[in-house]
Amino acid sequence: MSTIQVDVVSAEAEVFSGMAEFVALPGESGELGILPGHTPLITRIKPGAVRIQNGNDEELVFVAGGILEVQPNKITILADTAIRGHDLDEARALEAKARAEENLKENASDVDYARAQAELSVAVAQLAALAKIRKKQ
Repeated sequence: MSTIQVDVVSAEAEVFSGMAEFVALPGESGELGILPGHTPLITRIKPGAVRIQNGNDEELVFVAGGILEVQPNKITILADTAIRGHDLDEARALEAKARAEENLKENASDVDYARAQAELSVAVAQLAALAKIRKKQ
């Protein structure tokens, strides 16, 4: 099967660089599946797990939103934050979720409410990514 170069980068570091037969990730309008030779595409991505498959190997990378660029021979994911699946910390994600839910209850201003919603979305997506990892193992 043919492969395509995949790069996942955040502002802090390159999180993944390698070849893949298939990549799945949460697009703004729904789940995207990308194979080598895909039509060029640029779109925003939502917080969630990026699944990178190459043969029997599968790598999960959590992204907290960002931009996806697909070219015929390369996939680039520019993430706001990117964390390899095995580096996710469930306790921190649960703490962030609880903190965001508390901030939503207080909703002092529209700006605070929007920030709390975004933080809650990221925390819930991290927990969902952790659940996928556990299910895979």
